[in-house]
Amino acid sequence: MQRPPQEDFLLKETKPHLGGGKVMGDKLTSTYDLVEQMQYLYVRVVKAKDLPGKDVTGSLDPYVEVRLGNYRGTTRHFEKKSNPEWSQVFAFSKDRIQASVLEVNVKDKDFIKDDFVGRVMFDLNEIPKRVPPDSPLAPQWYRLEDRHGNKVKGELMLAVWMGTQADEAFPESWHSDSAAVTGADALATIRSKVYLSPKLWYLRVNVIEAQDLIPGDRSRFPEVYVKAILGNQALRTRVSMSKTINPMWNEDLMFVAAEPFEEPLILSVEDRIAPNNDVVLGRCAIPLQYIERRLDHRPVTSKWYNLEKHIIIEGEKKKEIKFASRIHMRLYLEGGYHVLDESTHYSSDLRPTAKQLWKSSIGVLELGILNAHGISPMKTKDGRATTDAYCVAKYGQKWVRTRTIIDSFAPKWNEQYTWEVFDPCTVITIGVFDNCHLQVGDKSGGAKDSRIGKVRVRLSTLETGRVYTHSYPLLVLHPTGVKKMGEIHLAVRFTCSSLLNMMHMYSQPLLPKMHYIYPLTVSQLDNLRHQATQIVSLRLSRAEPPLRKEIVEYMLDVGSHMWSMRRSKANVFRIMGVLGGLIAIGKWFDQICNWKNPITTVLIHILFLILVLYPELILPTIFLYLFLIGVWYYRWRPRHPPHMDTRLSCADNAHPDELDEEFDTFPTSRPPDIVRMRYDRLRSIAGRIQTVVGDLATQGERLQSLLSWRDPRATALFVIFCLIAAIALYVTPFQVVALVNGFYVLRHPRFRHKLPSTPVNFFRRLPARTDCML
Repeated sequence: MQRPPQEDFLLKETKPHLGGGKVMGDKLTSTYDLVEQMQYLYVRVVKAKDLPGKDVTGSLDPYVEVRLGNYRGTTRHFEKKSNPEWSQVFAFSKDRIQASVLEVNVKDKDFIKDDFVGRVMFDLNEIPKRVPPDSPLAPQWYRLEDRHGNKVKGELMLAVWMGTQADEAFPESWHSDSAAVTGADALATIRSKVYLSPKLWYLRVNVIEAQDLIPGDRSRFPEVYVKAILGNQALRTRVSMSKTINPMWNEDLMFVAAEPFEEPLILSVEDRIAPNNDVVLGRCAIPLQYIERRLDHRPVTSKWYNLEKHIIIEGEKKKEIKFASRIHMRLYLEGGYHVLDESTHYSSDLRPTAKQLWKSSIGVLELGILNAHGISPMKTKDGRATTDAYCVAKYGQKWVRTRTIIDSFAPKWNEQYTWEVFDPCTVITIGVFDNCHLQVGDKSGGAKDSRIGKVRVRLSTLETGRVYTHSYPLLVLHPTGVKKMGEIHLAVRFTCSSLLNMMHMYSQPLLPKMHYIYPLTVSQLDNLRHQATQIVSLRLSRAEPPLRKEIVEYMLDVGSHMWSMRRSKANVFRIMGVLGGLIAIGKWFDQICNWKNPITTVLIHILFLILVLYPELILPTIFLYLFLIGVWYYRWRPRHPPHMDTRLSCADNAHPDELDEEFDTFPTSRPPDIVRMRYDRLRSIAGRIQTVVGDLATQGERLQSLLSWRDPRATALFVIFCLIAAIALYVTPFQVVALVNGFYVLRHPRFRHKLPSTPVNFFRRLPARTDCML
């Protein structure tokens, strides 16, 4: 595959005509000031009265058809009703209007052919214009006419006006650029919508002990454990060490729960009789709405819960109560944690669950989703390539979805959204997708909306109050390599309400305090994050219209933890880039020591002499140097937001087999010979990593062995050296010691030897624990 030039993957600054050009100084002043103004013809169909009957029985199943050139929108129909009320709004983009007359037809729904009842005609040149925030245009009654212009029975209440997307009717209207010309069957699927993530809690189940258990086999010591189930989450304790009828555990189990709480926590005490043979000794179900909520680290009172044993008698499950077995637990919902459903590297929300712990907002984030161009064809419809694109943006708990633009490779949305900002070190994510669920009742029920690309913008990289208008490349990694799917045009503005509060945020911990007082383990966080993403995707997929699972998982980067040779290489290069400055300083210092530039070396000698004679100047000199570097780099500060970098991601030169491995399923679906080759390659890489880690461990163990007497002669030499050094440093002024060491390090090459120095030789001879390794 021929790769596009690297410049094609770069960010491009644009100068769109935002807000209809209403500018006051450097600030835009219109309501939709981050998007380009779009003109629409609005038609509000309210109701009708006194419609004549059309069927043999004299009944009528009315609906309204709004026609403008090739565009046609229809209302829902009512059965046998002569005075229907619709209250629906239609919006026709002025850019696509190719007619001079608006036609509003009232029709009768029929099985074979719909009957014509009457119509109202409007000349587009005579339609009034309305500019928000004007009052809404009042609807009027219009007498119906037949096809020849003669008045007929029946009236239709309408309001027709020219407006912009700032009109309050815009969000709920049927759009000509977002619906098929055959009707509005998919209207719910294509409208812009706002979604809220469910409120997530960590549920901590502290299983302490149980009493008076009744095992089925009393001839053996019971091996008892507790299994806890919450929805699709199941965890279990270890088998109790006390093999009695009163076992003890004192073990914590952590779950993710979402409000509103729909499922109870089910606990069962089970006895492991043999492998894959466990007997339930008791069970209880606890509704989450009755569980105590904890906001800090203060202890919660424990409670005893009765266990019920269920037996099956004649096919029916019944409770068996022989003796009251009990379980002692401490249950509470943790409100002091932030439930992670995103990667911490680009999280959009860091607040704790409990709203009482939230701090005031520091600003407002505004996003204008303008348009896209160069979108790749995503599917074939009626024998031709097409794309039905929409955008999803996620920040904090608020998700937004634009309307779907039908059959366009250059869709124009011009929709603006706003979020409250509580932390500047957060990231907003914008994804573009192809809608594969437009037709109601079609055969694409199992289809998934395709990814077109994703953009992330970190708020802390934005200057406050500035409007950033850039065209971002939409990049997707395919098994064949990285591919540019088009570009999306965004306008972003971060407005700070309190500069002092925002600066104060930089001194606060990134996550809530509970993450540091009682930290969760890495494995716990990984498991809980997986459960949180599953809950969020399930809840949002149940909305109407649904925000589907594949969309939520792509926005939350669910698969980012999977092994990838490409990503591993990229991380190694990132580390090398970070260490590049230190390596450059080391090379520069080596050139100084080897007198590659004698003048510079002499100047370093003079500077070194001054700092040694006046040690109080060392720290001020260092900080002054850092200050001057920071001021010097200000002129080259980044002026554009960061964007997806193919070179940094090693996506532009990844090997095809590495990409195929990255897109492989888990567990693998590849043939055994390919899996064997990849396994051997992974073993080779892991072997090199193992060697590096072993070398680091060896150096640390050698440091430990200096005083451990593992090598008695080496330790004796080091101890004697320390005694002599202590005496010498006590009687010798610090300036003399520093000068001698400094001039020794900076000595001329003719006084240098190629062999390692005595301290290095001594250190390398120290023992490590590698001799004890199998």
